[in-house]
Amino acid sequence: MEQTTRKTIELTPNAIKRVRLVMQQKPDVAGLRLGVQGGGCSGFSYVTQFESGPRPQDEVFEFEGAKVFVDPKSLVYLQGMTLDYKSDLMQQGFVIHNPNAKHTCGCGTSFSA
Repeated sequence: MEQTTRKTIELTPNAIKRVRLVMQQKPDVAGLRLGVQGGGCSGFSYVTQFESGPRPQDEVFEFEGAKVFVDPKSLVYLQGMTLDYKSDLMQQGFVIHNPNAKHTCGCGTSFSA
């Protein structure tokens, strides 16, 4: 039986560039953590932070050298999501497009599943 490997999260080219840039500029950074925690105006809030390495239970995704760490509990809520990076006059930062979010708040940093 043949196994197919399918990424459960995706990064846009802009997000890949940003993660790789930070990894190159800061030697202590090994990748970006994506996660979900309780709280926020809609029930859950997203966590994005650069870290020195994965935790023992993390799923590690690699996109052209850009590494992303996701813990198993967060992965349930993030499957199928796309991470983008926007940098313009109005905003600078990561933007999450999550098909699992039934409702999002106006700030875009929290959601309900």
